[in-house]
Amino acid sequence: MLRVSAQVTETEIDLQGVNGDAKAAETGVQYGAELMQFAETFARRDDEALTTARNSLLSVAGEAVLVDAAGVAANFQRMVRIADSMGIPVDDMASELSQSIRTELELTRFEGARNSRSAG
Repeated sequence: MLRVSAQVTETEIDLQGVNGDAKAAETGVQYGAELMQFAETFARRDDEALTTARNSLLSVAGEAVLVDAAGVAANFQRMVRIADSMGIPVDDMASELSQSIRTELELTRFEGARNSRSAG
């Protein structure tokens, strides 16, 4: 979705930002490094690191961005858990775009990839 959104808005991005690369996260995304760090610590459930990331995001982006980021992160967690519990597969795993993104981000390195059809 990030790649398609960037194409539509003609914004340069570096998808490696979703793999924890802070410099890549800064490309084309305002507060990208801080947002990436917040999302990473949120997903890891590391309270100490989350507090640091939350304070960093708050100091550079402000309260409104922090609240939006927390809402997006919470909603994403909810949607993923529902989809996983129901066994909903990723749409069109065989599409060229899907395969190129999975390859670029090395998504098959995650244990959950073995549960996806055509994930390799």
